[in-house]
Amino acid sequence: MKEAKTNAMRKLEAMKIPYTPHSYGAGGGPVDGVTVARKIGRDPSEVFKTLVTRGAGGNLFVFVIPAGRELSLKAAAQAAGEKSVAMIHVGELLPLTGYVRGGCSPIGMKKQYRTFLDSSALEHRTILVSAGRIGAQIEIEPKDLAKAAGASFADLSAVLQKN
Repeated sequence: MKEAKTNAMRKLEAMKIPYTPHSYGAGGGPVDGVTVARKIGRDPSEVFKTLVTRGAGGNLFVFVIPAGRELSLKAAAQAAGEKSVAMIHVGELLPLTGYVRGGCSPIGMKKQYRTFLDSSALEHRTILVSAGRIGAQIEIEPKDLAKAAGASFADLSAVLQKN
C-alpha cells in the first residue's frame, strides 16, 4: 500500500529536498519520541520531537530537540530573544499548527513560526522528525531540515530524562 503524503512530505518534495519516510504502528499507545525511537529501531538521540511555545511577547516559537532530552526554557527564550517562553496548551496545537500532539512536524505548519533546531542534530548524518501524522516519520539531513523549516541551530536541550 502506498503511503499517503503529509503536508511535510509535499513541502519537501516541492523544495526538492530528499527524505526517507518511516512508519510505525501507532496503536493508541504512547506517542512520545522515545517510544517512537524504540518502535522504529533508532537511538532516541536521532529522533527529534517538535515543541511549540509562546514567548512573553505573545509570539509562537517552534523548538526541535532530541526525543530523550528536555527543552531548556531558559536556552529557548535566549535563542528566541524573549524574556521567557512556555509550552502552549495541547488544545492549542491543532488550531495553531494543523498538527496533533505526537504528530507535529516542524515542516508544513499552517503558519511559519520562528523555528530552532537543537545543535546536537549536527552530530548526525540524518535525523528523524514527525512527518505530520502519528505513525509517520521523516528521515532527513539536519541542514535540509533547517532549510525546509526555516530553522536556526541553537543549544536548546537540557539533562536527559529518566526513563
